[in-house]
Amino acid sequence: MPATTTAIPESLLSPDFIAKIEQLQLVSRKIFMGKMRGERRSKKRGESVEFADYRNYVVGDDLRHVDWNIYARLEKLFLKLFLEEEDLHVSVLVDMSKSMDWGKPSKSLYARRVAAAIGYIGLVNYDRVSVYAYSDGLQYEMAGLRSRRSLPKVLDFLRKTECEGASNLSAACKQFAIRHPQSGIVILLSDFFEKGGYEQGLKFLLGRRYDIYCIQMLSPEEVDPPLVGDLQLKDVEDGDLADVTVSRALLNRYKQNLQAYCGGLKEFCTQRGINYLFTGTDVPFEQIVLNYFRRRGLVA
Repeated sequence: MPATTTAIPESLLSPDFIAKIEQLQLVSRKIFMGKMRGERRSKKRGESVEFADYRNYVVGDDLRHVDWNIYARLEKLFLKLFLEEEDLHVSVLVDMSKSMDWGKPSKSLYARRVAAAIGYIGLVNYDRVSVYAYSDGLQYEMAGLRSRRSLPKVLDFLRKTECEGASNLSAACKQFAIRHPQSGIVILLSDFFEKGGYEQGLKFLLGRRYDIYCIQMLSPEEVDPPLVGDLQLKDVEDGDLADVTVSRALLNRYKQNLQAYCGGLKEFCTQRGINYLFTGTDVPFEQIVLNYFRRRGLVA
C-alpha cells in the first residue's frame, strides 16, 4: 500500500499515553461469545481450565469430564464444571476516503491515532481485534489479531494505508456485516460526509447484534472555513467543481447546514441505540479515549 499524502509520524502513540491506557480494557454493554474461548469469563459453563463446580452425571454427558477420583471414593458419577471464557470481537472501521486527508491535523491522522489506541487496549486484553480501511468499500483489513505482539502489525497497517477514492459507507458496512455475523463492538471513525447518505450503511450494522460507536471528526477548517471572495471549490473525492462567492451570509448558511447535518446524524444514532460523538481534530485525541470512552462505558 503506498504512503498517504499526509505525513504520518513513525509513532502514532506516545510512550506516556501508552502508559495511561495500559490498564484499561474494552467493555461491551452485552455479553458476546466468539468461536474460540477467550480471556473473558462467561456466565455459562464450559471446558476452560478454571474449575467452577460439580454436578451429577446424566446419560449422554461427556465421560471425559467425570471426576474419577470422586467415583473411586463415593462410587457416584460427578461431572466437573469449568468457567467458560469468551472472545470479545472488536472491529474498527477507519474511513480512508480522500476527504479524510484534510485539515491540520488531518482527520486521517486523528482517526489513525484513535484506532491505534483502541487496538492497543484490545490487544493487551487478548480481545479479538480487527482493523479495516474503507472508502468505496472495504479496501484493506487486518483481522482477528490477538495479544500485544500484534501491535506492530496494527500500527504499520494504520501508518501505510492510503487515503483514496470516494466514501461509500453503505457498501463498506454491507460487506462488513456479511463477512462478520458474530457479535462484537464496532467503532466507525469518519467525517460521515456521504453523498449517498449514512442511513443505509448504519442499518446494515444494526441488523447484527453489534455494539456500535460512531465517531464523527471534522477539521477546524471545515467547521469554520477561512474563505472569502470569488472561489472555485473542488470536491476532493469526485472532482466536482463549484464556482461560489463566499460572503458572510453564505458562510452562515454553510454553518447552519453543517450543524443540521451533524445533528441529523446524532439523532439517527441516538434513536437506534448507537453511541455518537462529534469532535474536532483540534481536540487532543487522548481526551476522546480517556474521557469520552470512559463516560460512555466503552473502556474501564
